[in-house]
Amino acid sequence: MIWTLIKALTFFLVVAALTWGATLLLDSGEGVRIVAAGYEFTLGPLQAVVAVLLALVALWLLVRIVGLLMAILRFISGDETALSRYFDRNRERKGYAALADGMVALASGEHRVALSRALKAEKLLGNPELTNLLVAQSAEAAGDTRRAEQAYKALLDHERTRFVAIRGLMAQKITEGDRDTALKLAEKAFTLKPKHADTQDILLKLQAESQDWKGARATLDAKRRAGSLSKDVFRRRDAVLALQEARKVMEDGASIEAREAAIAANKLSPDLVPAAAMAARSLSLAGDAKGATRVLKKAWEAQPHPDLAAAFAEIEPEETPSARLKRFKALTAIHPDNPETRMLLAELLIAAEDFPEARRALGDLPETGPTGRVIALRAAIARGEGADEAEVRAWLARALTAPRGPQWVCDKCHTVHAQWGPICDSCGGFDTLSWRAPPEAEAMSPTGTELLPLLVNPPRPEAPPPPEPEPEAPVDLAEIARKGS
Repeated sequence: MIWTLIKALTFFLVVAALTWGATLLLDSGEGVRIVAAGYEFTLGPLQAVVAVLLALVALWLLVRIVGLLMAILRFISGDETALSRYFDRNRERKGYAALADGMVALASGEHRVALSRALKAEKLLGNPELTNLLVAQSAEAAGDTRRAEQAYKALLDHERTRFVAIRGLMAQKITEGDRDTALKLAEKAFTLKPKHADTQDILLKLQAESQDWKGARATLDAKRRAGSLSKDVFRRRDAVLALQEARKVMEDGASIEAREAAIAANKLSPDLVPAAAMAARSLSLAGDAKGATRVLKKAWEAQPHPDLAAAFAEIEPEETPSARLKRFKALTAIHPDNPETRMLLAELLIAAEDFPEARRALGDLPETGPTGRVIALRAAIARGEGADEAEVRAWLARALTAPRGPQWVCDKCHTVHAQWGPICDSCGGFDTLSWRAPPEAEAMSPTGTELLPLLVNPPRPEAPPPPEPEPEAPVDLAEIARKGS
């Protein structure tokens, strides 16, 4: 609104100034006398102004005509001229129109149309930095991997598009299953843009899959410096990578380095169960039983786990059941109401043959948390107390159909794993395994395990019916009367 008002005022001022100038010229009465080649011309003020304007127009036309003539001469000699630039502008206009159509078609899901438009734009524009990217993406979406790879390789020659080209080739190699080449491309892309979050994630995943734990820790640290990870998440994941690095060192046979790496991994994340168990075993092998106990107690406080109990038992492998029960009070006194603690105490009491106390340790777990392990312990207690074989077999049959209890479950795809690992074998998620109960299926098992109680206590066969008595011979009254006479 204000800009429109300003333009209108400017127009009126210009008109007023021109009118005022023309009025001054007319009122002056003086003219312009021109003498040339024996001729004399006298022009009035207004006529002089018009003559000057016409002279300027003629001069502009003369310059344009001379320029056109020079352009024609250069065109005939084969040089770049205004004539060829005219046709180039026309091609450029068509090329940009094809490029716009290709981008719209790609966004609309019409991949073949987008590819044809991209090829047309490439032919008209001759600007590979702009058109090759659309060609690569359109060809990739249309399934033409060969053409997409050619387009990405062409983009490698330009500095502005090199990063995009490397990422495109990397995605293709991942799809093809060539992880080694994809890892090299990811490292190159990370070098070009170390703060690119998606590239960091892909590189971290590829390094973890190739067991390059040292490189993965460096990439994780780069994510932390870039602000992509919080401090707590970084410490947890760095502990996971440090644990895998310690396992690799242990496999190589360097016990001292493995011990130090395991302890370092446990210090990074004391609640990481595998790290705590490995650190405790390393300390136990070094003769530091107190250090191993301290590590396992701290981890048990965070989360009771059977792997921690197994590592705690390995500290004194030759002790008697009663001595072990006494030593394990360091763990069982922590979280005494936790189901894992109650099952551990029941196992220790069963080993010590104190079956009534073991049954009291389990308490109501067979009813409130009937997992397979709980029911199996209850069966062992029943056998130890001298129960009937039928009762023991009934408990075991129930254990087969009971839930499996907490396991290593992926938080993303819910796949159950027998052992902990840094990467889910199913979905490839990093640090997604947690110790929890998996979702149970509500449907009955099609294998017939729900019929096990019938197999344990099969129905007795029905007794055969008693034999029918033989029919008596008919009585002959005449014969009896004859004999009696």
